[in-house]
Amino acid sequence: MKNILILGGEGYIGNALHEYFSKKKFRLTSFDNLIYNQKNKKKNSNKYQFIKGDIRKKKDLKKINKEYDAVIFLAGLVGDPITKKYKKVSSDINETATKQVIKEIYKKGNAKKFIFISTCSNYGMSKSKYLTENHKLKPLSPYAKSKVKIEKFILGLKKKSNFNPTILRFATAFGYSNRMRYDLTVNQFTKDLFIKKYLEIYDFNTWRPYCHVKDFARLIELVILSKKNLTAYQVFNAGSNKNNFTKKKIGTKIKKLIGGKIKYLKKSQDKRNYIVDFSKVKKILKFKPKFSIEFGIREILKKIKTDINFEKLGNYKIKS
Repeated sequence: MKNILILGGEGYIGNALHEYFSKKKFRLTSFDNLIYNQKNKKKNSNKYQFIKGDIRKKKDLKKINKEYDAVIFLAGLVGDPITKKYKKVSSDINETATKQVIKEIYKKGNAKKFIFISTCSNYGMSKSKYLTENHKLKPLSPYAKSKVKIEKFILGLKKKSNFNPTILRFATAFGYSNRMRYDLTVNQFTKDLFIKKYLEIYDFNTWRPYCHVKDFARLIELVILSKKNLTAYQVFNAGSNKNNFTKKKIGTKIKKLIGGKIKYLKKSQDKRNYIVDFSKVKKILKFKPKFSIEFGIREILKKIKTDINFEKLGNYKIKS
């Protein structure tokens, strides 16, 4: 049975990983400080353990004292709005503390594989089509700028042979998770058209890639199980070429399923614009996403009725 540590394991992606890995021969340890005031309702068992801790605090990090087949790094303030709102906290967590944790894992060598979750937002704004992992990074937000700094830091550790990091530049996530976020494009658009029957879309012709949280879990499993020579010090765009869409195209897909009215606004709020190439992850790891945008929309529509506090489900506010 594989022993997996997830740093930041109680967030949107972390909960999707738990649901997926609970059906596999994996034993998970989730380390999280519950910074978004989310609740951890899962019970400890022989396949899951929760450790409440903050990566900024050395005394909390001492609670992690085992060897792991893989460490998945999800910890941090996630998303452009939240990192702009809390710039100092974001820098402390997403850069300073993240580097310290990576240094410790690097020195101790207590992880056979290290998977750092980055973002396609690193590409920022580009007129080039189908950006590969080798294209120039142009991060616009504090969130993406921090991710780029950590990517460079990790790749600069290449001298040590027993540190085997993989960087996954995630497409914009969508789909249902037990710690739901309705502040992500597909999820938010679906919620607004379902609840309000009305949606305003800014920057409607800007492009972005999308990937379901279940597919992220499948890809992370592939990285864990793949040979080190395929994954060590490799950067992979994580997603699928067929899931590059404009915001307008996303809105149209949702409207076809549930109706409502969409207003397209010329005023700009988010200049990010990038079409990403995912050929490398398909070629090397044989990764093919299973879940479409339409699947994610239908899934959310089934679940949203049970999310009474859906207006609060997102990365809007952290606890002080």
